[in-house]
Amino acid sequence: MPNAPVEQISVDEPDGKPEQGTGLCLSGGGYRAMVFHLGVLWRLYEARLLGGVNRISSVSGGSITSGILALKWKKLSFDPARLQADFVPEVVAPIRALARETIDAEAIILGIALPGRVSDRVAAAYAEHLFGKATLQDLPDEPRFVINATNVQSGAIWRFMKPYMRDYRVGEVKTPTIPLAQAVAASSAFPPVLSPVEMRLDPNAFTPNTGADLQRPPFTTKVILSDGGVYDNLGLETVWKRYQTVLVSDAGGKLQAEEEPKSDWARHAYRVLDLVDNQVRSLRKRQLIDSFQARESDITYRKGAYWGIRTDIANYKLPDALPCPLARTLDLAETPTRLKRLDDERQERLINWGYAVCDAALRAHVDPRLAKPAGFPYPGRGV
Repeated sequence: MPNAPVEQISVDEPDGKPEQGTGLCLSGGGYRAMVFHLGVLWRLYEARLLGGVNRISSVSGGSITSGILALKWKKLSFDPARLQADFVPEVVAPIRALARETIDAEAIILGIALPGRVSDRVAAAYAEHLFGKATLQDLPDEPRFVINATNVQSGAIWRFMKPYMRDYRVGEVKTPTIPLAQAVAASSAFPPVLSPVEMRLDPNAFTPNTGADLQRPPFTTKVILSDGGVYDNLGLETVWKRYQTVLVSDAGGKLQAEEEPKSDWARHAYRVLDLVDNQVRSLRKRQLIDSFQARESDITYRKGAYWGIRTDIANYKLPDALPCPLARTLDLAETPTRLKRLDDERQERLINWGYAVCDAALRAHVDPRLAKPAGFPYPGRGV
């Protein structure tokens, strides 16, 4: 399909036509993304849109937030009047508590000094602070939550869901009981330090003839996974292919120019990884925007909105957007892509910014009838 932001594969519907419905994409970006997306979900909840979403697709830091939202979904009323009674304590509070803990540095140090993978220690931290013993079977039936990782062996996306987990080349395992913490750890195993995650599987667990060309050992016995953002930093593919309305929340970073790039192999390799990530994200973003601007008769046409942590809120041309000076929001966008402690002030500013830019995008491009919010979730902080 020309000018599509995703690749069509053999298991897709042949006509490529999306169905009516709404998908929400939550990008990667470490704790920065995890907390920024809280503000996005806050505004969607308040606007009575979150409860009607059909699919939530996430990668990396977005999968941490998506994972707790999925686990708490059945406890939410989706009544804006009860937001402080259910959404804040059930979703916001545990994510903010995790954001006060640095888990990547300890995982790396112990992973080097002791047996075991760094990613296993990150998964253990997620289990301790957020998910406990929950598995993919503890997710709701609706909406469909899709936690995306990258299969390093096949080069394809590996999708964790309640009904199944799959890689279109390797095949499908129905009703997986993988721990939710492990799935989120795989999705957020950003290279080179937190990657890879290794899953040992029973090849007999795969549904026969569901893989395109790699449904055989060792692909079905040992699966090596990395950050979902390696393949798709926006978490876009599974939503764009399926639904007519696409909402994308992007808290990814931006490659900065370097006058004298480092030439030692470790730092040079890291710089090249950043270059690849930046190019893939930029390409998907440009083609997504093109699909919003396409003619309705075009097969690539989609409704919806994109907003990013680096967006200038003035671009939405709303006379009553919440006050978000560009210099302040760009400072938030510079928060490192780490699983490193964020102080309460920065957390609240990130939440406020996610809330405000989501609000502006919704009122400018999705539903202009939405009432202007009374103020920020944390009014004393601003952005």
